[in-house]
Amino acid sequence: MSTPGQYYQDLPPVAKAYGVLCLMTSGAYHLDLYNLGNIALFYGPVIKRFQVWRLVTNFFFLGPFSLTFAFRLLLIARHGVQLERGPFDKRTADYLWMYIFGAFSLLVMALIPFLSTPFMGASLVFMIVYVWGREFPNERLNIHGLFQLKGFYLPWYMLGVDLILGNPLMPDLLGMAAGHLYYFLTVLYPLSGGRFDLKTPHWVHKLVAFWGVGYQQNAPVTRNTAADVAFQGRSRRLGGTRTSASTQAQPSSSEQVQQNAVAQPNQANDGVAFRGRSYRLDGRQ
Repeated sequence: MSTPGQYYQDLPPVAKAYGVLCLMTSGAYHLDLYNLGNIALFYGPVIKRFQVWRLVTNFFFLGPFSLTFAFRLLLIARHGVQLERGPFDKRTADYLWMYIFGAFSLLVMALIPFLSTPFMGASLVFMIVYVWGREFPNERLNIHGLFQLKGFYLPWYMLGVDLILGNPLMPDLLGMAAGHLYYFLTVLYPLSGGRFDLKTPHWVHKLVAFWGVGYQQNAPVTRNTAADVAFQGRSRRLGGTRTSASTQAQPSSSEQVQQNAVAQPNQANDGVAFRGRSYRLDGRQ
């Protein structure tokens, strides 16, 4: 049985980083180390005073220490971690891009006056839950030991609970809208034959490479000759040994075609890889 320290070390990097930042933000507020008005999303100070940090910091506040805060943090620790270990396994840059795209979508929605809210962290968490529900639609969830619920209906169940408790529904609805937009552009639309493909930008791959944690398959990241550091996820074998670009012979184009033809059925039958992602990563159906 792993200790809490070992469990923390084994957490995937993106979900762990977001959860820790949310915990630190609420903890600092509990200690009266800052004023909430200084990190809230208000477009007036952003435009007039160039307080651009508000566009980022508002996503890290999930509320003061309470049962609601603990529940949202638990959603990140369970569903966010399961997403990163499952459909986004060895795709750290893609998973980070999902967060960035969701945050950007929520910021655009906040430009509409009646959709604006000072803190959109709850919406970002709800987006994670929505994407999880689409990725694990048939997973059985035990709800308080009373009944079981399929993963696809988890966001709607949470929406109903907030309705019964009298909590505002706007953050939940915004998170569902952002999650559906991401899922539609990256999975549903490409699989239906659409030509538009929302790929992870190159700068996100470079950010993950500079970060030095996680892995990314098929990452278009070149070697950093100035720092003499390469992206670790691109040079590590499954057996734990490293390979050198100078000593390993490059396969010919015909060999690459054969390797890709063999790799495709293996990816389809591993039971973990997200089928819609293969279309997006290698550009083929």
